[in-house]
Amino acid sequence: METVKKRDFIEIEYTGKIKEDNAVFDTTDEKVAKENNLHGHDFSPAVICVGEKQILEGLDKNLEGKEIGGEYEFDVNPEDAFGKKNAKLIQLIPTAKFKQQSIQPMPGMQLNIDGMVGTIKTVSGGRTLVDFNHPLAGKELSYKVRINKKITDGKEKLNGYVKLTLGTKDFEADIDSGSAKITLKDKIPKEAEKKLIEKIAELMPEIKTTEFDIVTKPKNK
Repeated sequence: METVKKRDFIEIEYTGKIKEDNAVFDTTDEKVAKENNLHGHDFSPAVICVGEKQILEGLDKNLEGKEIGGEYEFDVNPEDAFGKKNAKLIQLIPTAKFKQQSIQPMPGMQLNIDGMVGTIKTVSGGRTLVDFNHPLAGKELSYKVRINKKITDGKEKLNGYVKLTLGTKDFEADIDSGSAKITLKDKIPKEAEKKLIEKIAELMPEIKTTEFDIVTKPKNK
């Protein structure tokens, strides 16, 4: 049986759970997502480049050496997941600061404060305790993974890589005679574009050049 090597492109399906209560927090299975009331991204098998940290590090590094077509279960410790809890990221904030912005703080509420996302833990005595750690920080996770296949088609590799890197499926990617063309609806920063071109050349040597094209929506007359 062929095994997975670093920088292989593979298609995987997985479901991630919080080990302490078995709660599903991430999955590629639409049925499992609906059953657990998960929303927010495309629930379908993911095409990844192994070792490129396109997915959670603890999941990524467990794939090397596994067999194509195999199903596996493994645990991921907090250090390889969302990190340990950092006490400095748990802060007391005057409740009046929220009320000035017409926000009534409630335990469990998630807020964006000065560019950081925090979860309200308690509200008492005019002070609100906010935890700016990732909600899954300090949690041990468990994963069930199926490695469907190895991807050898250049266009499939390109589409999978761009989709995960940009976090969108709202694009088109084509390859013609070693030249890749990525068509987007919105511009991305020049630095991000440069980095993406470099990584495509590094990970997909069959692609010699990459260009970006932006399709703008016609203005209403």
